Amino acid sequence: MAYTRGNLAVKEKASQQRVTQQRYKETTKVVTRRTGLPAREKFLYLLTLLAVIVVGGLMMSRYAQIYDLNKQAQSTLSEVREAEKTIADLQVEREKLNNLVIEHARELGYVEATDKNVIYVPRSTNAGSSSDTAK
Repeated sequence: MAYTRGNLAVKEKASQQRVTQQRYKETTKVVTRRTGLPAREKFLYLLTLLAVIVVGGLMMSRYAQIYDLNKQAQSTLSEVREAEKTIADLQVEREKLNNLVIEHARELGYVEATDKNVIYVPRSTNAGSSSDTAK
């Protein structure tokens, strides 16, 4: 034993043994194994996903139908506006033609009838049938 700093109880270090021996550091590693989902849970997730997709598809189809109905309504409204414009133009044209008829009648020498000269002819519903006229 060697005398080390005033202590005789100290064991002498073997420097040569350290070089020849290889030291392995023991480490512990915690390995967690991930377990897969059970088949029932996978099936449940799959059914849930399918339900969400179906509901989303139904909602999108409803919105598409609503869009089509709105588009048809807008086109119908525009057609009605065009028809109203055409009707207004035709009414103006009819008034012009009525005025032309009156002017043309005056040129030919016709006069407007007064209340005394008006002849009322009743309309019959069977005026066009040939069997009533043959009797």
